[in-house]
Amino acid sequence: MFGLGVPLTFVVLVVVAIISGIKILKEYERAVVFRLGRMVGSRGPGIVYIIPGIEKMVRMDLRTVTMDVPPQDVITRDNVSVKVNAVLYFRVLEPNRAVREVENYLFATSQLAQVTLRSVCGQGELDDLLSAREKINSRIQEILDAQTEPWGIKVVLVELKHIDLPQEMQRAMAKQAEAERERRAKVIHADGEFQASQKLADAAEVISKQPVALQLRFLQSLVEVASEKNSTTIFPVPIDLLTPFLKKNEPT
Repeated sequence: MFGLGVPLTFVVLVVVAIISGIKILKEYERAVVFRLGRMVGSRGPGIVYIIPGIEKMVRMDLRTVTMDVPPQDVITRDNVSVKVNAVLYFRVLEPNRAVREVENYLFATSQLAQVTLRSVCGQGELDDLLSAREKINSRIQEILDAQTEPWGIKVVLVELKHIDLPQEMQRAMAKQAEAERERRAKVIHADGEFQASQKLADAAEVISKQPVALQLRFLQSLVEVASEKNSTTIFPVPIDLLTPFLKKNEPT
């Protein structure tokens, strides 16, 4: 019995070891395999086999990673202190390099994104941060993509999420915006007065060439006044209106 028990136990251990080497990888996963310390490449997806005790596997996710970049204290080129945070989208293109070239690609990418965010935002003025976000996003993405390319990582998108301004700066910007609106209102009002004066000058020129037009305008005004509910209407009669009648009464 003892002689039969040892081979059975050995067979069971061998079967368990063989089964333990079977790994199942999802469609978006890859297995970076090391054999006795040397990288032999990546495997997957589907069913892969890892030789127990000889090979080791590092499971890598190829899906796009969404990483929040914490708020960074930034001093702009015009000496304004702000807090800026962003969101970063990237993915692993080459799992072998992501394992071999950097110790922890998630941590390394996060630190690099924070440094780049402070550097790029500090090179511009406050107005650039508020009005030229697309340009800043593209610049940060370009730098990060170049830095992470040796790690087998592709930076897909960078977006500034929020720019936190000091209370003093917010009040100053509100006053500036209010003054700008008042300036525009005054300019529009002055432009309207100027256009109205031009129209009046044109009308006066037409009336000066045709005196009868003044009489017609006067009669039109009289009609408009008479349409109101007035019991007594007093209006001046211009001498020019009576001139035609005076000429008729003159002796020939």
